[in-house]
Amino acid sequence: MAFHGSARPAVCGNLFPAADLGHKYFCVNSSGSTAACSGLNGSQNPAGPSQPAETPRHPATVGGSTGGGAAVPQPHSSPASEVPCPAEMEPDRPIGYGAFGVVWSVTDPRDGRKVALKKMPNVFQNLVSCKRVFRELRMLCFFKHDNVLSALDILQPPQIDCFEEIYVITELMQSDLHKVIVSPQPLTTDHIKVFLYQILRGLKYLHSAGILHRDIKPGNLLVNSNCLLKICDFGLARVEEPDSSRHMTQEVVTQYYRAPEVLMGSRHYGSAIDIWSVGCIFAELLGRRILFQAQSPIQQLDLITDLLGTPPLTAMASACEGARAHILRGPHKPPSLSVLYMLSDGATHEAVHLLCRMLVFDPAKRISGSDALSHPYLDEGRLRYHTCMCKCCYSVPSGRVYTRDFEPAAERPFSHSYEESMLSVWQGKELIHRFITEHQQGKRVPLCINPQSAAFKSFIRSTAWHSSKVSRKEER
Repeated sequence: MAFHGSARPAVCGNLFPAADLGHKYFCVNSSGSTAACSGLNGSQNPAGPSQPAETPRHPATVGGSTGGGAAVPQPHSSPASEVPCPAEMEPDRPIGYGAFGVVWSVTDPRDGRKVALKKMPNVFQNLVSCKRVFRELRMLCFFKHDNVLSALDILQPPQIDCFEEIYVITELMQSDLHKVIVSPQPLTTDHIKVFLYQILRGLKYLHSAGILHRDIKPGNLLVNSNCLLKICDFGLARVEEPDSSRHMTQEVVTQYYRAPEVLMGSRHYGSAIDIWSVGCIFAELLGRRILFQAQSPIQQLDLITDLLGTPPLTAMASACEGARAHILRGPHKPPSLSVLYMLSDGATHEAVHLLCRMLVFDPAKRISGSDALSHPYLDEGRLRYHTCMCKCCYSVPSGRVYTRDFEPAAERPFSHSYEESMLSVWQGKELIHRFITEHQQGKRVPLCINPQSAAFKSFIRSTAWHSSKVSRKEER
């Protein structure tokens, strides 16, 4: 089930195919200094593949059936275990911009693999920015899940007086779900089920760790041609707030995927906002178009009520007065959920039933990620994923050996108690510098940026351009 056009285009040689073409993008730093290295001899020390955390077993049943007529996902092959030959390697280049950073595709000189390098700029502008970046960094190092992007490495920081930005290396994925949706690539029911299953599987893990993503959208769902999916971009993520009296920022989630409670000015929300976003993406996968595409937040709310009908007062209990008044002064709207069957031929009764459980106006009545995974619509997606795509199960001559837990929760909640000790930007800088240094101990030969690299200069320019365009308000 490879995507059409998924093969990488041919390029006229690698950006750094030989030493005589200039400085490398990275320095392999074994001495602790940040000076440019003259060679890469003895630097290769690739980390071995991670082993499944749990002992697998044969399940009594997985659920669903193999179906018929549709292509089956190709067997999973981890990009991290493949070293491309020079003819297949693309030049270092920008591949995306997150909520608060720029991402490049670069080559790791230690093993020749293409990886994603994310720069987190302007880290120490103020205490809010410092806490936000440290939170994202710790999350990326905390995650241990096949459907959630995590940090492979962090580049060695300079002396603390010169420490201004952070560089994180993650796995390089081939595309994202937005590009797939708007492409001519056919999406079968099996594609949709496998994608939706992985999104919810990753979200269950995040929510069990107490983490709200707060920006789930197709562009933040990375995919490979074998349909493996990973949730990325945690620039807006935060720990769930148990105290409902504590106000949370409303400057979250791209508008088309924003839950009604956020649109209506609720000062407190929970993991249900991520489920709403998944529902919007589910409908977009079925119909190949954005479900609620409005020009303003007010119009966005109007489109939602056109579909779901006028909500009861109990569903607007946390809304601000202006939003509640806007809903009440308009004409009463009946629900028109039957139009969801018109999204595509794939909008079956099971699909629409699950979609309607996600697109519920009242967050208290919206389905959870765990319950959504138990819906019969996802049985085939679970079967296909664990039959040939996952790392938690494996094949033996006698058959397939399955893991004990198909959708594992986090082993422990993500803690943000460290933020209590960050009372100043300098304290934050010291904490982050110490965290990165300790994270690198006993691991691979550390990398640092070579500022003399021509690619680095382009990287800096693209970062500066992006920073001038970003006008988001940061959470207090």
